[in-house]
Amino acid sequence: MIVVVEGPTAAGKTSWCRRYVGRYVAEYAATGREPTDEMALARHWARVGMGRWAQAVDLERADGVAFCDTDPVKLHYAWGMAALGLAPRARFDRELTVTREAFRSGRLGFADAVLVGLPEVETLQRRRDSDETRRRRNFAAHVQLREPLQQWYATLDRLDPGRVIWELPAEGVPKLPVPRADRCAVELLDDLVAALPPLRQAVTEP
Repeated sequence: MIVVVEGPTAAGKTSWCRRYVGRYVAEYAATGREPTDEMALARHWARVGMGRWAQAVDLERADGVAFCDTDPVKLHYAWGMAALGLAPRARFDRELTVTREAFRSGRLGFADAVLVGLPEVETLQRRRDSDETRRRRNFAAHVQLREPLQQWYATLDRLDPGRVIWELPAEGVPKLPVPRADRCAVELLDDLVAALPPLRQAVTEP
């Protein structure tokens, strides 16, 4: 069983993992040295996702269940930025191409269960202001991703019911659904993208 813990910035994902989970796959921390070439950047994010997915598979093999602080399939971020008009559609298209390659090769897939926490924007802002331990870069932009992230996982849940649990339970790890037979199904990825709301076209490449 592989379980993803998701939500917008300041949703409490890392705090929940630290409190209720032993070992888990940590969220990727940007280094500031990511590629600037657009295609190279898309492949970089795919490699990051594949590396985190491999960690989850190893942890699952050792512990029976693996938790990930944020989804190794980070495609929802590029889709959300494009949906908000904050990034070009072409960026999402590039990341979709390399993500499909990773799914097809079995090096990336959808988790068996996704716990999604969606606090209200005011709560996210209050948590950001009270947390002196972390710098949340681009918070104003990232907090807007709450709605697109909800749309992404609601669409996934509609296509494959029972996979998404809409909370980070205060009592700890909830009852989880049964493991999925084919985590790396390209068909589900394609169906998800096709079922999402249309993306904006206004933003152009820099």
